Amino acid sequence: MIDKEWLQRFAEKVRDADKIDPALYRKYGVKRGLRNDDGTGVLVGLTTIGNVHGYVMSEGERQAVPGELFYRGINVKDLVNADRKEHRFGYEEAAYLLMFGELPTEKRLADWNKKLGSYRKLSDGFKENAILRHPPMDIMNGMARSILFAYAYDERGNPEDPTIERCLENSINLIGAMPTIAAYAYQAKAHYHLGQSLLIHNPLPDKSTAENILSLIREDSKFTRLEADTLDLALILHAEHGGGNNSSFVTHVVTSAHTDIYSSIAASILSLKGSRHGGANLRVMRQMDEIKENVKDWTNTAHVVDYLAKIADKKAGDGTGLIYGLGHAVYTISDPRAQMLKRKARELAKEKKRTAEMKLFETIENEGPAIIKARHPRAEDVCANVDLYSGFVYDMLNIPRDLYTPLFAVSRCVSWCAHRMEELINAGPIIRPAYKPIYRKRDYVPLKDRK
Repeated sequence: MIDKEWLQRFAEKVRDADKIDPALYRKYGVKRGLRNDDGTGVLVGLTTIGNVHGYVMSEGERQAVPGELFYRGINVKDLVNADRKEHRFGYEEAAYLLMFGELPTEKRLADWNKKLGSYRKLSDGFKENAILRHPPMDIMNGMARSILFAYAYDERGNPEDPTIERCLENSINLIGAMPTIAAYAYQAKAHYHLGQSLLIHNPLPDKSTAENILSLIREDSKFTRLEADTLDLALILHAEHGGGNNSSFVTHVVTSAHTDIYSSIAASILSLKGSRHGGANLRVMRQMDEIKENVKDWTNTAHVVDYLAKIADKKAGDGTGLIYGLGHAVYTISDPRAQMLKRKARELAKEKKRTAEMKLFETIENEGPAIIKARHPRAEDVCANVDLYSGFVYDMLNIPRDLYTPLFAVSRCVSWCAHRMEELINAGPIIRPAYKPIYRKRDYVPLKDRK
């Protein structure tokens, strides 16, 4: 183990060596985070897969509009409404649309579901070697490792084969297996690290993704239709969010290097793991824990507002001044995912007798934006994002917090696979943005003359 004092001393050297004057970014026109000065993303690619719509450009200025989300040109609201009207699960239909660019016929959807179902069950060798023998402390790390491990278990030919046919076959395998991998990784952690019983249920090949997840993580494998419908909605809404989100962009970057699909998907999982990306709903729930602990009367709006103001003033919360669950890089007036999930959350809260908590979340959505705007008058409109309600929904479904971000990865896997194929089909040069070196030229000093 490295001495703590040594680490502190040399960490300071690293800080001194790597520190760059923030003014230089503007001087050289560097688009930090691939963002323009107005917050919009730098245009680096084209995609046919998904689109996040939150503003229009009018006379050269950005103008906010109610948010919309499109999968292959189809409004996600229409997908969700059709599924609910016909009383069927919709994630598989959304996955088919994202992969193939069209809505499936009844026959093709049934065939697609059957193909995904056939990959739910993991081989005993893979299950034991990739998951159970090395139980993860972090589920996302465990999932990424398992996906990399799948490279060695690929029996369909050369895993480096870059053809679309091969990529499609591997994609279907990964999409089908991902729910089981996530569930088993959690069960392994719960048993080996948390001292709980080891529960390994077999997946249900003829059931939906949502039904399989609930069955695999629960001791009795039982769930209600409302619970499965709610999780299905969350999976639909997390499946795709344009090519510019961090993990999907990682898919394009890694794929442009012509590496294998297992490396590509593992990299995207580890990007999504970040608290600034897929881990955001965990920050919401931790903040909600604090609010519920310190605001005794949740029904008193004034008391809630007072505590939110403390969070915004960095006198409470994690010290960042952020009210988690509010604000988005693209959506300003409304996040369509948050709106749809909120309606389902109300329904579930009524069944679970947790309407008081639901009202607390809605109070934060209604009152929080004004608190933020008061402290940042130049900021755009602020709306609730999907993370405000997704964590609460998972909590009402008795899903362990360790699985919140892994469920995001389960849902988003289909999108990563689609973006990978898009990158392969429209093969351009390897993605390589430029970095300008900032340094002063120095002479080499012989070792014996250094101080």
